[in-house]
Amino acid sequence: MTITDIPRAVHRGEDEIPFVDLGDGSELQLLHVDVEVGLWVIRTRFQPGTVVPTHKHTGAVHAFTIAGAWKYLEYPEVNTAGSYLFEPAGSVHTLTVPADVEGVTDVWFAIYGANLNLDEAGNVTMVIDAGFIRDTYFALCEAYGLGRPPVVGA
Repeated sequence: MTITDIPRAVHRGEDEIPFVDLGDGSELQLLHVDVEVGLWVIRTRFQPGTVVPTHKHTGAVHAFTIAGAWKYLEYPEVNTAGSYLFEPAGSVHTLTVPADVEGVTDVWFAIYGANLNLDEAGNVTMVIDAGFIRDTYFALCEAYGLGRPPVVGA
């Protein structure tokens, strides 16, 4: 193998991939997407008081908190800056950012598979997967006049 055959690392600066407002108290930055593998790596900034609908994942999720604080209503632990969280496939939870958190809560997620939003009876009301996130992110970028950012894997 020669040096030209070795895959290169891929770098993206924060300013190359914009955050888009989702209209629910959160902003999304799509860093990496692989539809075939079902992987989507996102960074989400949540305003105080934001609540993400109750959901479960069909694959594992890794989360790292950069700033702020958040928790799942179903669990006692609070994720703060520097916290790592692992979610096994199938765990059910409702992400919430306490209203008294000062500033933005900033979290990095690596998500495998689909996010299944659930109603009170446990019925699936929405399916969010890598393809959905990719398409939604690019549509919002275009709507905000940001063009098509160089998301890794897209």
